[in-house]
Amino acid sequence: MTNFIQRIHIRDGEYTKIIYTMIKEQRYTETIQVLTELLSSYSESRPCLSLLAHCYFYTQDFMAAAECYEKLVHLCPDESLYKLCYAQSLHQACMYQEAWNVCSSIVNHPTLELKVKKLQAAIKYGLEDIVAVKSLIDQCESDDIDTEVNLGCLLYKEEEYEKALKKFLSALQISGFKPHLSYNVALCYYKIKEYAASLKHIADIIEQGIKEHPELSVGMTTEGIEVRSVGNTLTLHETALTEAFNLKAAIEYQLQNYDAAREALTDMPPRSEEELDAVTLHNQALINMDTKPNEGFEKLQFLLQQNPFPPETFANLLLLYCKFQYYDLAADVLAENVHLTYKYLTPYLYDFLDALITQQTAPEEAYRKLDDLANKHCEILRKATKQVQEARLNHDDIAVKRAVTDYDEALKRYVPVLMSQAKIYWDLGNYVQVEKLFRMSSDFCNDHDIWRLNVAHTLFMQKNKYTEATSFYELIVNKNYDKILDVSAIVLANLCVSYIMTNQNGAAEELMKKIEKEEETIAIEEQDKKLFHLCIVNMVIGTLYCSKGNYEFGISRVMKSLEPYNKKLGTDTWFYAKRCFLSLLEQLAKQLVVLKDTTFQEYIQFFEQCEIYGRDVPTSIEQPFDINEIPMLPQGKQTVTYEARYLKALFLKIQMS
Repeated sequence: MTNFIQRIHIRDGEYTKIIYTMIKEQRYTETIQVLTELLSSYSESRPCLSLLAHCYFYTQDFMAAAECYEKLVHLCPDESLYKLCYAQSLHQACMYQEAWNVCSSIVNHPTLELKVKKLQAAIKYGLEDIVAVKSLIDQCESDDIDTEVNLGCLLYKEEEYEKALKKFLSALQISGFKPHLSYNVALCYYKIKEYAASLKHIADIIEQGIKEHPELSVGMTTEGIEVRSVGNTLTLHETALTEAFNLKAAIEYQLQNYDAAREALTDMPPRSEEELDAVTLHNQALINMDTKPNEGFEKLQFLLQQNPFPPETFANLLLLYCKFQYYDLAADVLAENVHLTYKYLTPYLYDFLDALITQQTAPEEAYRKLDDLANKHCEILRKATKQVQEARLNHDDIAVKRAVTDYDEALKRYVPVLMSQAKIYWDLGNYVQVEKLFRMSSDFCNDHDIWRLNVAHTLFMQKNKYTEATSFYELIVNKNYDKILDVSAIVLANLCVSYIMTNQNGAAEELMKKIEKEEETIAIEEQDKKLFHLCIVNMVIGTLYCSKGNYEFGISRVMKSLEPYNKKLGTDTWFYAKRCFLSLLEQLAKQLVVLKDTTFQEYIQFFEQCEIYGRDVPTSIEQPFDINEIPMLPQGKQTVTYEARYLKALFLKIQMS
């Protein structure tokens, strides 16, 4: 680096050529290093400062760019172009008022007047001053394509998505393909829930990006190829690939295609975590929350401290705290961010969260709050049902579509309230009251999968309603019969138990053969993949026999379900297996059960196999937060190997006594 700088000092022409070549090749990070060293010797070098600001801007370090442009404005107070660039950097850094003040200082400069107006409109858009935005757009040229796009953005802000879509489509037709304009179109389609149309425009953006910029390594991370970060370059920004992949992930998530959503995020051009934008961080947290809750909460908490952050962050953080039953943390976040509550939470969502948090200390009060919410939603659903019927009578397809969408949205808000009410009774073991609650809501929820699933579970838990539980479980299973592994393993297991308890053993065997066949097919294609569905079904059936006192047959089924151990032994499967053994140990200790020596030997051999294959299998899932009040076991004791050895020792002790 020193030799290079010395050469620059000697030959200014060569210095200029090298720097501009690096910028042309978008080697911004290297250029920033060179220019920073140069400025350490020449702190007031206008060309160096200007180039450094340019590089910072295109690596999206807008604060650093703003600092450079501020120095340039100080050095050249009459240079309006520097002021404009300074204002643009402040705007991108979301320092809207500061950007507005700088824009206001640009006067008597006809060539920049239109650009200043557009930037001022963007600043007021960021400040959500819609009246001022309209006024500034009206001052722009009506035949300018940017005016059409800006009007579309304004309509989008006002949630007039269909009107905004028309503006963007019109601009796209005039200008030809432009990635960011196509993204705006896709986003509008997403908002009006026309996902197929949205995915088509997303596919166009991705296809164009791959074709023109193979160096961005699209999809290589998903394929397992290690590639270095492409950085936040101008090229990446212009392709709109990051935005397109995030929107694709959002659509797949809404459609409950969670694997496809994860794949969309890993398909995007690779960047290091510190280079990721706020939307990507938010989506990563949300999509991977079930497998990596620690990381998910850290990312959402980090985003909440940034300005700005994706509007959904606040509500999602609160809802996830409640999902993981961290109600105290949810209450703390609400109390500490009252200003965000009114901005980012709808009255419905605030009341719902308030009821969930209240449930921990005053379940009766929480039930009352939830009941009030439920009654309001039922009234909305009745009106929505009437609107659908009227639209159908009038043969108005557009009105029918709109009315059905409104009904679905209302139902989407009602179901979580209903389930929260039911959970209060469920936690008390009052399954009869839970069933009664579900029956009362059947008019609205009869076709809703979550409602059907919970009705099935409620009937199953009552132990004398297996026939009715079977009919509800079958509705869920038959809907996905061709892809049986897409059904939750516990649903399949409970259905098999219901068949057995109603003397339909043949139906249970047929279902299990179907599961086994599909698992074998996948095992051939993905040999390293662990498949647990059949294992869990067998384990639940084995547990059923153990609960009836037939330990010998029940535990033999449990042990068989874990073969081969390298593919079936996991945190959840071990948890349910050891429960059966612990129950048997209790019966043996009370001398209520007697086992043959050969049976003892089979159990010992089983534990030895679990020792071998359970070294890297944890016995508890990752917790989002450490609970200080609960003493934690040493790391070595939180494995299947340790617990298998312990159980082996207990059974040997029982056998010898």
